[in-house]
Formats: sequence, structure tokens, C-alpha cells
Amino acid sequence: MRNLGLLGCVGALILALIIGAAYYVGVRNNLVGLDEQVNQSWAQVQNQYQRRYDLIPNLVKTVQGAANFEKSTLEAVVNARSRVGQVAAPAGAAPTDPAAMNQFAAAQQGLSNALSRLLVVVERYPDLKANQGFLELQSQLEGTENRIAVERKNFNETAQTYNTAIRRFPASVIAGMSGFKQRPYFQGAAGSDHAPDVNFDFTNTATSTAR
Repeated sequence: MRNLGLLGCVGALILALIIGAAYYVGVRNNLVGLDEQVNQSWAQVQNQYQRRYDLIPNLVKTVQGAANFEKSTLEAVVNARSRVGQVAAPAGAAPTDPAAMNQFAAAQQGLSNALSRLLVVVERYPDLKANQGFLELQSQLEGTENRIAVERKNFNETAQTYNTAIRRFPASVIAGMSGFKQRPYFQGAAGSDHAPDVNFDFTNTATSTAR
């Protein structure tokens, strides 16, 4: 009888270990999946910012062709683009350092501000409106700005799901043991949660800017 009781205890312990191991593996695999969703969403954010980054040389070249276009405005855009290139977050995993994320967001916002100022100045050069290359850039930039806003929102949503998962007990214990860290949210300047009005229609630019 005593041996049977001992075997029963050993069996119960083994069963508990099996259940515990299965739970650990299940939770960890779920966190890995959520982590990869955050990384994938971050990659989409970077892709859209990179697309805008790549469009700017053509924009500058096209606008530069306008007679007597303000040099300081073009330089501001070029310099802001250069700062973005210097602080761009590395490709791959989304940042875990809030300071790095804020630096990245600030550089991108600086570029957005420089582009907005350029659009105000462009209003004084109606000949650009007839430039086919400029019109094509209009369409590309409008689409890119909209996609940036969408992907940035998607990133914050996936990061929230992941961050919530790694903080809930008992998954938080497994997350801590496995090295899962919270991901900072993308926080732009006030109003940057909306896509900038990248509109080269000179009849509406002044109104859009005033808003």
C-alpha cells in the first residue's frame, strides 16, 4: 500500500511537470508569435518612411528647377532628410529603447515639418503645377503619407497587444525568464497621428496650411 501511494505521488508529480512544461511552451510560443507581429508591423512602418525618404531627392530636384526658388527651404528639406538617415532605427526587430524610438520619431517629424514649409513656399511658384514630374510626386507623396499613418497606427496596436501579454500574470513570469521586453509606442508630435495634408493644389494649399 505504501509503495502504491508513493507511485501515485510520483505519477502525480510527473503529470504536473508535463502540464507545467506544456503550459510554459504554449505561453512562450504565443509570446514569440506576438513579438514577431510587432517586428513585422515595425518593418512596414520603416518601409513607408523609406519610400518617402527615397522620393525626396526627386522632389528637391524638381522644385529646384523653378526659377529663383528659395534656397533655404530646399536646404531645410535636405538637412532634415540627412538627419533621418543618421538616426534611422536599424532594420529588423522593433526598438525596445524608448529613447531610440523617440529620436527616430523626432527626426521623421522634423522631415515632415520641412516638407510642410516647402509646400507653403511652393504656392508662390504656379509654374510647378504644370510640371508633370511634380504632379507624379504629388500622387506618390500623398499615398505614402497616408500609408505611414496607417502603418504607424497598426504598429501601436500590435505593440499594445504584445505589451499587455507580457505583463499579465503568470505569462509575465515566463516573459521575464525568456527575455521578452516591452516595446515603446510610436508617439509623434501633437497632431502627427493624422496624415499630413500633402497637397500641391495651389488653390487649396493656403487653406490647408491655415488649418
